[in-house]
Amino acid sequence: MRVLVTGATGFIGQHLVVHLLQGGHTVTVLVRETYGMGRPFPRRLAGVRPRFNAVYADLRNLALTRRAVQEAQPEAVVHLAAAGVTNPYLDVDRAMHHNVTGTLNLLRSTFENSEHPRQMVVARTPGERAPSTVYHASKAAAWQFCTMYAASQEWPIHGAMIFQAYGPGQPGKTLVPSATRAALAGESFPMTSGKQERDWIYIDDVVRGVAQALVSPPPPGATLELGTGVATSVAAVVSKIYALVNAGGKPQPGMLTDRRGEAQRQVAQPEPTRSLLGWEPACSLEEGLQQTIAAESW
Repeated sequence: MRVLVTGATGFIGQHLVVHLLQGGHTVTVLVRETYGMGRPFPRRLAGVRPRFNAVYADLRNLALTRRAVQEAQPEAVVHLAAAGVTNPYLDVDRAMHHNVTGTLNLLRSTFENSEHPRQMVVARTPGERAPSTVYHASKAAAWQFCTMYAASQEWPIHGAMIFQAYGPGQPGKTLVPSATRAALAGESFPMTSGKQERDWIYIDDVVRGVAQALVSPPPPGATLELGTGVATSVAAVVSKIYALVNAGGKPQPGMLTDRRGEAQRQVAQPEPTRSLLGWEPACSLEEGLQQTIAAESW
């Protein structure tokens, strides 16, 4: 299958590109023009660069996005690109331009006047359910357009609601790599109360789920929840990391202020996804953390 991936240079995108290539798919990444002017790809993508194609566009520009999609001629599109993933309190205008306008431009470029049947998987976040940040609100707004087009035009658009993904190569500002680096250094780790409960899912399970959605697509407008169905507190995850590393230091919950309005519990209901895709997570939290720590230690 010819698959076009946006956000391919991000954490999930890099792993997905490698997974799709290993599965025999023809992959094209849609990236900003700077990558066509000598900017190097991240290490994980650089290692497979001869095996994927690249087209260049800023999703905020409809004409450039249409040209890129036309050049790629995909049978399926995976839309991972978004602003605010690691900084959910970003500027409102930036969030709207990237996450809403960018998604609309990609939708129109993929489905309007297309001579070939196509499908699109759009990455979603559980924070859309009750938005407490600009990022979550903009993602929720973008998905409303997706469901509108799925209902009114029957465009095969599917959501992939990705819960608390983690694993090797995750941006350093996020919780698991930050705590892992501190634990490996034998340093203590100031953190929030850690009472927030999240559904932690290893990156390999995430990309398997997204890839399966391409070959076993659900009905238009449906959302697949990619999570384990098990909630574990942030404090418990950090404590587990320190126990696995066992190099000194300790978590320091309550040293930082909790985010105002942050959801206290986010957990997937994975049974419908299992029924629709035949997919289920294979990696336990402890196994995933062990692999993440090993990669960080290397």
